[in-house]
Amino acid sequence: MLISPQMNIKSQIPNVITLGNLLCGAFSVYFVTQNNLALAAILILAGAFLDFFDGMSARLLKVSGELGKQLDSLADLISFGLAPAFIAMHFAGAFANDVAFSIWAFTPVIIAPFAAYRLAKFNIDTRQTSDFIGMATPSNALFWLSIPLILAYSNTESGLGTVYLHFSESVLAVNIAAVFISILMVSEIRFFSLKFNSLKWSGNEFRYVLILSSIILLFVFHVQALPIILLLYFILSLIYHFTRK
Repeated sequence: MLISPQMNIKSQIPNVITLGNLLCGAFSVYFVTQNNLALAAILILAGAFLDFFDGMSARLLKVSGELGKQLDSLADLISFGLAPAFIAMHFAGAFANDVAFSIWAFTPVIIAPFAAYRLAKFNIDTRQTSDFIGMATPSNALFWLSIPLILAYSNTESGLGTVYLHFSESVLAVNIAAVFISILMVSEIRFFSLKFNSLKWSGNEFRYVLILSSIILLFVFHVQALPIILLLYFILSLIYHFTRK
């Protein structure tokens, strides 16, 4: 059977969007090496935006397939695995020119292989149709991109801002966070997704609590709320995990 050029072009639209996500991640890595972490973080956000719409476009155009699934994971590895790893390594001092080589500065690179394992596991794990087994890679990315945005666009001289500033300047804290989040990505903890099958409260309690709490936190703390929202998501997911077993 012949396939028209129009059909062929339509089938590639989601893949082009996915590759745009990958490019955002690649440029993000570059800008980390150029000491422009704020732009690197914004590029990861742009990648997340494209990651959301590639799946949506595939469903709307009814052209989803195995190629798109594999491309999506490869793009996510760059944007939500490698790029966040570079941001974390930057905070750990891996790109500083005035310090001697230290293995601790490169410890956060483990984020990338753990993200790769998590993505490969997701592709073959039939249990992850409605929620996640292990923290999803975009959540990992959101944590690491939030720190440069907080440092660049919020007051870090008092209150909660000083906590983030001290975190970014502590190699130990950065490494602990990198190891902890990496383990969460490949853990057996069940993290709930934000996909709604209905708008009813029943069955969506955790989703509504997270969304409403996030709105309040963002209103009060602005960009500084992002790590707190992720911590809340982790706590709610722990409760979800043990109550839904």
